[in-house]
Amino acid sequence: MSVEGKVGIITGGSKGMGRHFVTTLIAAGAKIACFARPSPESDSLARELGDDVLVIPCDVRDMDQVDAAVARTVEHFDKLDFLVNNAAIFHPFRLEDARPEQIEQHVGINLLGPIWCIRAAIPHLRATKGTIVSVSSESVRMPYPYLSVYAATKGGLETLTAAMREELRDAGIRSTILRSGSVAGGSGAADWDPEVGQAFLATIQRTGHVAFSGAAAQPQSMAQALANVLSLPADVNVDLIEVRATLSAGA
Repeated sequence: MSVEGKVGIITGGSKGMGRHFVTTLIAAGAKIACFARPSPESDSLARELGDDVLVIPCDVRDMDQVDAAVARTVEHFDKLDFLVNNAAIFHPFRLEDARPEQIEQHVGINLLGPIWCIRAAIPHLRATKGTIVSVSSESVRMPYPYLSVYAATKGGLETLTAAMREELRDAGIRSTILRSGSVAGGSGAADWDPEVGQAFLATIQRTGHVAFSGAAAQPQSMAQALANVLSLPADVNVDLIEVRATLSAGA
């Protein structure tokens, strides 16, 4: 089995690990609609990958934008075989210090976004007996201080994804949680408050979370894990796959 000839949606696919998801799956023969907010990275993705990628400006927090983007994907590529809920935000903050907009942004992008995307994709995935993959985090298993809201949204995403496995099982739609460990090359920290970020890093060093995570894995390796999940025969479902670094921190 392979992803050759399949059509997928990847949210947050213009940068970081999501971009590696897009390039890896296109190299394996898939065609991808990338949902992302307008940026130079989105523009360059379209230039680099040509007709194999359809970059659609979309804020996944907005139901109407998501519905329109899914409809445009199917109109352009004629079908939909898989959805990868990858778009996420993680900014460190202590809950007692959090601004309301920080909490709303995390819940909106990390949890409400996948809900809207899954809801819009289901009718099209019924036609292809397709697959939903939701990208979660090792912080569900060992919640990090300063990332409490982030971990809570990812825990909710895992529950949603597991429920979809049962809710959509008779339709032949598979639903998988890809629980990711630390991955190198991300750009999320660029928007962190420097002082809070420094406190976060010092805290997780002291609490042992750095040792738990180990060395950051390469994003290409995580993308290969995703490709492997999507390439499995249709009669098996991966409920949860946790992919984490082999080496310890500092190795």
